[in-house]
Amino acid sequence: MTDLAKTAKVKGIKYFLISYVDLFGTMRAKLVPAAAIGEMAKNGAGFAGFASWLDMTPADPDVLAIPDADSLIQLPWRKEVGWLAADPYMNGKLVEQAPRNVLKRVVADAAAKGYILKTGVECEFFLISPDGSTISDSGDHQAKPCYDQQALMRRYDVISEICDSMLELGWNPYQNDHEDANGQFEMNWQYDDALKTADKHAFFKYMTKSIAEKHGLRATFMPKPFPTLTGNGCHVHVSVWSKDGKNLFEDANDPMGLSKLGYQFIAGLMNSAEALTAITNPTVNSYKRINAPRTTSGATWSPNTVTYTGNNRTHMIRIPDAGRFEFRLADGATNPYALQAAVLIAGLDGIENKRDPGERLDIDMYAEGHTVKNAKKLPLNLLDALRALEASSVMRKGLGEPFISAYLKLKRADWNEYAGQLTEWERRTTLDC
Repeated sequence: MTDLAKTAKVKGIKYFLISYVDLFGTMRAKLVPAAAIGEMAKNGAGFAGFASWLDMTPADPDVLAIPDADSLIQLPWRKEVGWLAADPYMNGKLVEQAPRNVLKRVVADAAAKGYILKTGVECEFFLISPDGSTISDSGDHQAKPCYDQQALMRRYDVISEICDSMLELGWNPYQNDHEDANGQFEMNWQYDDALKTADKHAFFKYMTKSIAEKHGLRATFMPKPFPTLTGNGCHVHVSVWSKDGKNLFEDANDPMGLSKLGYQFIAGLMNSAEALTAITNPTVNSYKRINAPRTTSGATWSPNTVTYTGNNRTHMIRIPDAGRFEFRLADGATNPYALQAAVLIAGLDGIENKRDPGERLDIDMYAEGHTVKNAKKLPLNLLDALRALEASSVMRKGLGEPFISAYLKLKRADWNEYAGQLTEWERRTTLDC
């Protein structure tokens, strides 16, 4: 294990952010001077659990967030600060509903069965005005703005600084582009084990927002910040490996290069899709993305039906290459840790029950989706998704009763409090996603 006190001296770190992500995906942190990191590494930084979304009361004892020393990231834009993902404890026991704790348990269970989930995420985001009212670049107005070089290069200072940071951190970023909506961007880095990807995903959102603010802008991962523009997806590329480094999804004899195990994993996602949506699409605003009418560019680039295909972006799952598939359901509001856990749980259920995804569909779902009669539809709203999650024995068993109960309770309470003012509420609660 990394000795954080020694590391601080070597790297010139003066402060550490001891951080955890709560049930709603909000990053919480304490700023700890390097002189105190030894004690904090042993006993944890103290938090009032009720003050964040962890389903606790004001009477509960302190939550102690114990940092994972191996997760250390030195902030490239503020090198005197080191960021640490932490695992919340209370009364000497892991907080069972804390998302990172859930993912670590699920990953360990999978490893005991011989499976290692490797994933990459494609995080889409908008660069907007500081008040959130409009995109930040008034010159970005093409009807089809995807890959627009002029608009991309007008934001070169921001995008290059984020990419340079990832290069410095050893994430191996490989491409950056202007996405399908005006003001929207995507940045890609190399896939990794699920827990490492989740830590990087959480940090990437923080880093992107911080660097955007440094340049006088605001970054948002909100699923659908502007009604006529394409929303922010968070596509997940999925493969499962053995402990000896073999890709268990690869099969040269299959037309798509995917093994039977891979198809069973896909079938598990399809079987649990409605319940998964409560995790992958966790806000009211999420359903304005997956159930959207055509956007200014001509397509939503998001699914609303439970189908899979080959290299075709109009379906919930596509197989773009041998040995992996892309799960296109999740959006920018998804919790980085709960996302990985839910995908792994559903996929393993598909493997363990030898589920069959059926024949793939190769049609354009946007143009011909109405002709498909036997495919399940995704939930129309958050409440329907929460009901599906509550009814899912697969998700309840996998995520655990403490997580399911806390998540459903908090999401429903939040909905009930603001149900009469959804437009105002969704921007207030989701713009900072």
